[in-house]
Amino acid sequence: MSQSSTPFDQNSSPSPSLVTWKGWVHAIRGNNHVQFLQLRTEGKILQVVIEKEKLGEDTFKLLKSLSQETSLSVEGYLAENAKAPEGLELQLVKFSLIGESKDYPITPKEHGTDFLHNHRHLWLRSKRQLAILKIRSELSFAIREFFHKENYTLIDTPILTGSVGESAGTLFSTEYFDLGNAYLAQTGQLYLETAAFSHSKVYCFGPTFRAEKSKTRRHLTEFWMVEAETAFFSNEDNLKLQDQFVRSVIQTVVARCPSELKLLERDPQKILSQTKDPFPHINYTEAIAFLQSKGESIEWGEDINAERENLLTAHYGTAVFVKNYPRSIKAFYMKQNPEDPRTVLCADLLAPDGVGEIIGGSEREENYENIVERLEAEQLPVSSYHWYLDLRKYGSVPHSGFGMGQERVLAWICGLEHVRECIPFPRMIYRLHP
Repeated sequence: MSQSSTPFDQNSSPSPSLVTWKGWVHAIRGNNHVQFLQLRTEGKILQVVIEKEKLGEDTFKLLKSLSQETSLSVEGYLAENAKAPEGLELQLVKFSLIGESKDYPITPKEHGTDFLHNHRHLWLRSKRQLAILKIRSELSFAIREFFHKENYTLIDTPILTGSVGESAGTLFSTEYFDLGNAYLAQTGQLYLETAAFSHSKVYCFGPTFRAEKSKTRRHLTEFWMVEAETAFFSNEDNLKLQDQFVRSVIQTVVARCPSELKLLERDPQKILSQTKDPFPHINYTEAIAFLQSKGESIEWGEDINAERENLLTAHYGTAVFVKNYPRSIKAFYMKQNPEDPRTVLCADLLAPDGVGEIIGGSEREENYENIVERLEAEQLPVSSYHWYLDLRKYGSVPHSGFGMGQERVLAWICGLEHVRECIPFPRMIYRLHP
């Protein structure tokens, strides 16, 4: 009796009974006696052995002629083969065609970046993209797993909002019935803070939008961000949580995706060595002095650009926290540093290998008057933040939080040059399709 089976159960062993898998022809090669068909199923590539002596001349010829991406069902017996993908192969007994595929546009030859992105809906079927999105899936799960273990409550914050979390110049706006403009959320943070006053420890995880006209390899207009807010938490407490979080999820993903990392030619030991110990900390002022010592023309008060971030991470050989940036270049909700009023209690985590900032976090300003002052200084409408200001009127407490971009962390794990490969359908200033 035939049975359906998942081909990648790590606890399973080859069975003498017939098994059936359904998938797509990824490639086929061989000689006049034996053909090896690579079948894509469940996001993996399985080897199917086709022997002319067992199947007959006509069937052998038909299978040998199958075109790329033809879908079919195969039935046969499993056998161990260390050289085969996943260490297993299927000795074919019979098959049935499901769907034809003619003139598939993505062939084994080289294709340009634009061509591949124009065919992103098909490019996702390639080995490299299969590996990247598998790792992304494991990263998403590890993120949720971490916060669940730490007793954080998931809060789904709105995507449409009337309030601005950061610079109003990087917002996507739309008309919202008779209520004026609404904006696609840059961050869930402001809403997450309200939930922290209910549940103490909260996080959100979802799509985020920035209308920043950037063409760099580190920017998308739509990306996924995980944010956490914790009541009764100082900036130093927040730094410890961020450090634990990032190192934990990366180590978990590396342990769960050895074959995918191997396909991407990524050395797991290098990633683990970069995340073994707590990340170093450096103050913004110290960072500026270091960069100046390297011949960089940068003054205190300027932001640190991508090239200079690379100098810092190369020096430390891993990710590094840069703390206490100037107040003038940070968001209104960050708490002023009592030891240096020019700065705020915040930190950015800069990742190595050209990835750059993956986390931005801070202690939040809990004083009502101070928040109003910053809103007015930023020329933001105080009336739109009445609900946010209520937090500072009814039982305000010290609290801190952070946001981490999933795609940049994935770029670090996978060793990718551009974040556009880190999301199934990238949205950039020059790309909206497919």
